[in-house]
Amino acid sequence: MRAAAGGRDSSSVALRALLIATACGLVFALLNLPDGRAGSTPPGGERGAGGGGGARLSVEQGLIREARRLNTVAEEIDGQTDEIAAEEDERISKSPPDTKEKIWMMQDQLIMAKAYLHFASPQGSAHLVRELKLRIKEIERAISHSSGGSRIPGSALQKMKAMEQTLSKAQRTYPRCSQMTSKLRAMTHNSEELVRAHQSESSFLEQVAVRTLPKGHHCLAMRLTTEYFSLDPKEREFPKRDNRQLDDYYHYAIFSDNVLASAVVVNSTIAASKDPGRIMLHIVTDALNYPAMRMWFLTNPPTPAAIEVESLDDFKWLPGDFSSRFKLKGVRDPRYTSALNHLRFYLPEVFPSLSKVLLLDHDVVVQKDLSGLWNIDMKGKIMGAVETCTSGEGYHRLDSLVDFSNPSISNKFDAKACTFAFGMNIFDLSEWCKQGLTATYHKWFQVGKRQRLWKAGSLPLGQLVFYNQTLPLDRRWHVLGLGHDFSIGRDELESASVIHYSGKLKPWLEISIPKYRDNWHIHLNYDNAYLQQCNIHG
Repeated sequence: MRAAAGGRDSSSVALRALLIATACGLVFALLNLPDGRAGSTPPGGERGAGGGGGARLSVEQGLIREARRLNTVAEEIDGQTDEIAAEEDERISKSPPDTKEKIWMMQDQLIMAKAYLHFASPQGSAHLVRELKLRIKEIERAISHSSGGSRIPGSALQKMKAMEQTLSKAQRTYPRCSQMTSKLRAMTHNSEELVRAHQSESSFLEQVAVRTLPKGHHCLAMRLTTEYFSLDPKEREFPKRDNRQLDDYYHYAIFSDNVLASAVVVNSTIAASKDPGRIMLHIVTDALNYPAMRMWFLTNPPTPAAIEVESLDDFKWLPGDFSSRFKLKGVRDPRYTSALNHLRFYLPEVFPSLSKVLLLDHDVVVQKDLSGLWNIDMKGKIMGAVETCTSGEGYHRLDSLVDFSNPSISNKFDAKACTFAFGMNIFDLSEWCKQGLTATYHKWFQVGKRQRLWKAGSLPLGQLVFYNQTLPLDRRWHVLGLGHDFSIGRDELESASVIHYSGKLKPWLEISIPKYRDNWHIHLNYDNAYLQQCNIHG
């Protein structure tokens, strides 16, 4: 709080300094106008009346208006309310034209005097400071007594003359006021440019951090890969389970190229399960990370559960360009270009012997037993998912992800339909095959190739593929946002079956949100020899 208050104070001081300097520049201009004194008007006319000095008055009026604007801002800084200003304006408006003119002139003098007073340095003329304070009080009382009256008292006119002399004296004391105004404006401009540059740099570095694994993770993958290829071929196999794809087991799928992230998902799933001996874990990774992923789980088996690790290259039925077809021009974030994210649209082909499978993203932590998801009545739907919209939150509606200006979209979908979350989804693969949903995916994928109709990544496309095919789950099954939302409460976290670090701030990165890190780190044994060798610590 103290830091925040300090930030507000410094901002206020900076703004006040700029206002003072700007007003100071106006003073300099007003006091040096030719053929008249500051704020003078032709006799017998309203402010701005025509006359021989019309051009000069036009300049003068512009400066006065700008001075008034600065005064309004300064008053807001000082905490004066709009109601007080409105009441004063109403009283002035009831005054006769000549009286109104004189009040405006006194207000202008007040602005100038306050600007000089704030501009005066503590080492400057103490006599001038005292004189300015005195004149300010006199003019404030004169304005108060004159507002709403029919004429200006003679004493007020004398105070105006005295203020004019004091302002002339101040102008001679600070002759370089206009230069200081220019300097402060230049400093403000340079500071704004510097802030913009830092913001741009910060955004760029954040993107680099998101797309780049920490050095320790690269070290881990290299060591695991080296160890894997040093094994005898027979030692590279997991223990056989003859019935590993029968439906009396709970089958969990994880598609990931991140060894430690997958380890956390596996470890947390086993720890939370009431019957881990009935769990079968299916990990699919890319060819580059396949050796490291296998080596990790060979040396850290999820006993008593069974596990298998496969590579995308093992699925010969995939399109030949599958690993590269999702790369988009100008999009480098792996969350949007990874082929593994799109493998979810081929689940029946990946698991042809299964009727149900639970798909988990690699940035989740399982906190409670999930076997209940296999007993949910899917009501003819293909996927069970938590919805991500609540009343009034338009950001989580379908039109926030998909372009509804195209008739092929607007004629088939509801723009205000609630979106659902990927990350923890139960799939009925039998119903999927019955409805031919993979063909639906291919159709929309081809439409998206011809014309950019939705945002990057598999989630927007998934909203179309699983449209009207999704069963909403209780929100406690899946709490999202730990990768971007700082406001998730402890009660909500503790009640969640699965917590999801959706967003840029992944728990294995240094830029992750500190208060959520322990929920992830507790599922890794940092005494592991590989983690020690690669200097990976919790």
